[in-house]
Amino acid sequence: MSASKQLPNYFEFYELPIQFNPDLNAIKTQFYAFSKKYHPDFFANESDEKQEEVLDLSTLNNKAYQILSNPQKRLKYVLELKGIVETDEGYQLPQSFLMEMMDVNEALMDLEFEPDAEKLNQVNAEVGEIEQKLELELQHLTQRFDANSNDEEKTLLAIKDLYYRQKYINRIRERLPKG
Repeated sequence: MSASKQLPNYFEFYELPIQFNPDLNAIKTQFYAFSKKYHPDFFANESDEKQEEVLDLSTLNNKAYQILSNPQKRLKYVLELKGIVETDEGYQLPQSFLMEMMDVNEALMDLEFEPDAEKLNQVNAEVGEIEQKLELELQHLTQRFDANSNDEEKTLLAIKDLYYRQKYINRIRERLPKG
């Protein structure tokens, strides 16, 4: 599984190992160092080529920081970098998960037609529990990956599954009426 177009490796750019939970201080330090080093104002008297090169590096630095300092973006990015998640792929969630979500979706539909504060609280709590469970499982797996586990591909595939489950739950969360 390889991405159709090559992703820039932000970890390499910052001289860091590819991890789901990288050293955020190291990311910030590199970002600030490169922000100074590649600031376009310092290259105002250089050739157009050099100015363009510096602008590209400055842009790369900003993008790297945006992605690597945001846990959700970083999760997706590492999975894409490893060729585990492809942009806009149609991932099939497990049937057991979808069955579990069917009850939540039915409750949401009921709430759309008949608002009920007590039922809303119940659905909110249920979705919260699912989110928490997914987050704990994700933390465990990403830490295992970062510790250089031998079953890297198996771990990445499990993380990918959790990533898509979280995306599904986020869509449900968006549909939940605000109390």
